Amino acid sequence: MKTYRTDLHIHTVLSPCGSLEMSPVNIVQAALNKGLDIIGIADHNSTRQCEVVKKLGEERGLFVLCGAEVNTKEEVHCLAFFEEKDQLNDFQEYLDQNLPVVKNKPALLGDQVWVDAENNILGEEERLLIVGLLRSIDEVAEKVGSIGGIFVPAHVDRPRNSVTSQLGFMPPDLRVTALEISRVAKLNQVLEEYKWLKKYRLITNSDAHVPEDIGAGYSILLMEDLSFKEVKMALSHQKGRKIVTTSIKL
Repeated sequence: MKTYRTDLHIHTVLSPCGSLEMSPVNIVQAALNKGLDIIGIADHNSTRQCEVVKKLGEERGLFVLCGAEVNTKEEVHCLAFFEEKDQLNDFQEYLDQNLPVVKNKPALLGDQVWVDAENNILGEEERLLIVGLLRSIDEVAEKVGSIGGIFVPAHVDRPRNSVTSQLGFMPPDLRVTALEISRVAKLNQVLEEYKWLKKYRLITNSDAHVPEDIGAGYSILLMEDLSFKEVKMALSHQKGRKIVTTSIKL
């Protein structure tokens, strides 16, 4: 087996909080410059920029997971990733059906466009993407699991938009693949404050909104090869695949 440097929380120009520099080309180049083997594209409540980044990554030897950072009804952020295009389209339809109609104000909140490999605009989302869906975290987790996805509650240590801040606990029956800790956290402090985290598999990512932050947080996965199935097994600690280490400080 081999180890793979992994950052599964990267925003693109499509996220209103994402820099206009977060184009597909810039993301792939920055990831390669940081020595990453695997990245995950996770825009707020949308998957529409994923395929372009994935294609560019394939051309340059970078493995790209396609998905979104979902904001649930409780305002909990969760990462969701899918292997096949039809699964991704299914989930995008789910997001579209459950995203409230709150009009974006680009001058105030940021543009929400997706682009091609040459940075030509392919489309614009007029509804604000950072609002909570009409579905609970349990319902989102069930949807992701039902179509074979990876489900990771994001930055669970943060004082907002996390399971700890919004719920105060981890729902015991929630179908999670792993949990994400913020890259700025100190692991010993987090585990002391939230002792229940010790029974979960923990990763960290960059949550990058600008190119220079890509790879600032990462995890090392032990796997047979680069594939969605292997990543999912590593995050689940199955058949010898596992999370070897993360960049979280003790």
